[in-house]
Amino acid sequence: MPATQPLMNTYARQPVAFSHGDGAWLYDSEGRRYLDCLAGIAVNTLGHNHPKLVAALREQVARLIHSSNLFEVPLQTELGARLVELSGMTNVFFCNSGLEANEAALKIARKYGHERGIARPEAVVYERAFHGRSIATLSATGNEKVQKGFEPLVEGFVRVPLNDVGALERIAAERPDVVAVFLEAIQGEGGIQPARIEYLQAVRRLCDSKGWLMMVDEVQCGTGRTGKWFAHQWAGVVPDVMPLAKGLASGVPIGAVVARGAAAEVFQPGNHGTTFGGNPLAMRAGLVTIATMQEEGLLENAGRIGQLIMSEIGRELAGTPGFVEVRGQGLMIGVELDRPCGALVRRALDAGLVLNVTADRVIRLLPPLIFRAEHAEQLVGTLVPLVRGFLREDQARAA
Repeated sequence: MPATQPLMNTYARQPVAFSHGDGAWLYDSEGRRYLDCLAGIAVNTLGHNHPKLVAALREQVARLIHSSNLFEVPLQTELGARLVELSGMTNVFFCNSGLEANEAALKIARKYGHERGIARPEAVVYERAFHGRSIATLSATGNEKVQKGFEPLVEGFVRVPLNDVGALERIAAERPDVVAVFLEAIQGEGGIQPARIEYLQAVRRLCDSKGWLMMVDEVQCGTGRTGKWFAHQWAGVVPDVMPLAKGLASGVPIGAVVARGAAAEVFQPGNHGTTFGGNPLAMRAGLVTIATMQEEGLLENAGRIGQLIMSEIGRELAGTPGFVEVRGQGLMIGVELDRPCGALVRRALDAGLVLNVTADRVIRLLPPLIFRAEHAEQLVGTLVPLVRGFLREDQARAA
C-alpha cells in the first residue's frame, strides 16, 4: 500500500504549523501568536528574525554557501579562533549537528585508546544521558526507549549514575580499558539534571590521575544558555573534548568538537571528515551569533531572566500537591511534577506557549537568550495556572 503522506512517521507532531517568528514570538499559519519558550529545542539563540543575523545570512547566501573541505574555508578559521578563545581549548573540528559532534568525540576516544595500546577502549557514560540517535550515540545514551529495536548496541560503554563519585572511582579501580568519561554538564533530555560542580571537579581530577579524556557534551547546555559560554565553566574546569551544536548558529545547522592536549592531535588527514560541515553559511551564522551575544549582553541576560523565571515558578507552585521542584541554570529550566505531564504541551499551545515535556514528568523551558522580563512574566503567568489546573484535574480523576 502506498504511504498516505510523504513523510516517514518519525514524529508525534503537534497540530500547529509556524509560518514566521519575530523576537521571542512565533506565529502560526492561521495568525495566532505564541511565546517561544523552546527556541527550537535550544537552537534559536537570538530568537527569530534578528536583524543582525538576517543581514549577515543574506549577504553570505549571495556570496558563497558551500565550497567543501577540499579547500581553505577562512570563516572556519575565524569561528574556530573564537571558540578556542572562549573555551580555553586549542583546536576545533566543524560538522553539522550535535549527533555528529558526539560521534566525532567518541571516535577521538577510541583512537586515543588505541594509540595507548588498548585494543578495546571503553568510555564511561551515564544513566539518563542523551547523546544522539546514530548507532554509536544511542548506545552511549542512557534511555532504553531510544535504543529499543536497534540492537545489538555498540560495545565499549560503561554506565554509571550521575553525581556518584564512588561509582566512578569503582570503575577506575575495576576497568583498565577505560579511556574517557563522556557526560553532559546538564542532562537535557534526561530531565534537566545538572552535574554538580563538585562532581565535575572530581571527574576532572580522576581523568587527570588516570590519563582519561574528560569529554563534556555541551550540545544543549552550551553557547551561553546557562549564563556562561559553556555550562562546565561554572565548575572552573576545562574538558579535553567538548561537542557543541544547537544554539551555536541560531538556527543554521552546525556542530563542532573543541579539543585540547592529546585529544586535539588524535585526528589526522583521513581519520574523519564531512561534506557540509564548516560551510561558509554556517560559519557566518556562528560568528554573528557569538558577536551579537557579546554586544547585547545575552549571557548576563540568560542568568538574570532564568533566575527570575525559576524563582517565580518556585514561589507560585510552592506547596502545590504534585509539584516537585524547579531546577536548572540560566535559560535551561525544568519544572518537575510527580506524574507524567505530556498533556501540558498541547494545553500550553492552546494558551499561546511553546514548550515541551521531557523524561515524562519534566516541563522543559529553553527560551531564546533574548528573553526579557516581560516575556518571563507572561510565561510564569500562563504556565502556573496551567500546571495547577492539570494537577487538580489529575488528582480528581484519581480520587
